[in-house]
Amino acid sequence: MALLNFFKKNQAQPEDNAQSAAQIEAFLNGYSIEVMPRTAEKVEDFRALLPADTRVYIAHIEGTPIEDMVATAKRLSGEGFTVMPHFPARIIKDQATLENWIAMYQGEAGVKQALLLAGGVDKPHGDFHCSMQLLESGAFDKAGFERLHVAGHPEGNKDIDPNGGDQNVMDALRWKQDFANRTDAKMALATQFAFEAQPIIEWADRLRAEGITLPIHIGIAGPAKLQTLIKFAIACGVGPSLRVLQKRAMDVSKLMLPYEPNKVIAALAAHKAANPDFNIEHVHFFPLGGIKTNANWAIEHGGASAKPAA
Repeated sequence: MALLNFFKKNQAQPEDNAQSAAQIEAFLNGYSIEVMPRTAEKVEDFRALLPADTRVYIAHIEGTPIEDMVATAKRLSGEGFTVMPHFPARIIKDQATLENWIAMYQGEAGVKQALLLAGGVDKPHGDFHCSMQLLESGAFDKAGFERLHVAGHPEGNKDIDPNGGDQNVMDALRWKQDFANRTDAKMALATQFAFEAQPIIEWADRLRAEGITLPIHIGIAGPAKLQTLIKFAIACGVGPSLRVLQKRAMDVSKLMLPYEPNKVIAALAAHKAANPDFNIEHVHFFPLGGIKTNANWAIEHGGASAKPAA
């Protein structure tokens, strides 16, 4: 297995290998994964790849018809998965459009969960420009949604804090924490992916110190070609941990080998095992190298026995 090969390369003892494998398997319990309608079409049957009840996010990219999003949600729900579609504020024209989307998802696929985010467009299409406005709209509460996730950025976000730093990001997180405190909403942070464990740990610890206790579902890039990952990482604004990929790209012996998230997952899993109160609760995979590739990696590392997230 890839996991054991990884530990052998790092000269771990057999008992250390077993302990680390168990930690990773525990850390993967309740993992989620992200798809798009066009990538979901390539999978014949998700039940052959994912544990039952796995939460599957459906990314809504600008230009994707809502009908395609709803059809994908209906299919995944029918195969026994918990569906969490994206609601990108900046491509939703107005309150009526938002309520119509919610009604379509509920009527066709029984959706009760959503990821609310600003969305990756510069100019809003209408009345909404941020996830806080979607929360304030009352539309999800009115529709009886059980869970609302919002975005987290372990390495900051230059679209929100163009001058560097994270003041605006942190202010937004405090607002969202307050919203969770004063409502019945079950909320969590689903984060952008990163490639180094220590900055993630420091960010999560800082949030707790600042009184932001929303559970964290940490974004992890699944196995993929190095060139593919670098392209997506730059496009998505991944911060300093991009150096992990850049360093790997300079090593000719590794340049053509696919990247796998062994190291970052192992480090986070070990930290979670040593610190059970650590506020990262689940892993959220971005299958940048393909859904099947990512799902098979998870299966090889204990993900086949994963329990669904609460």
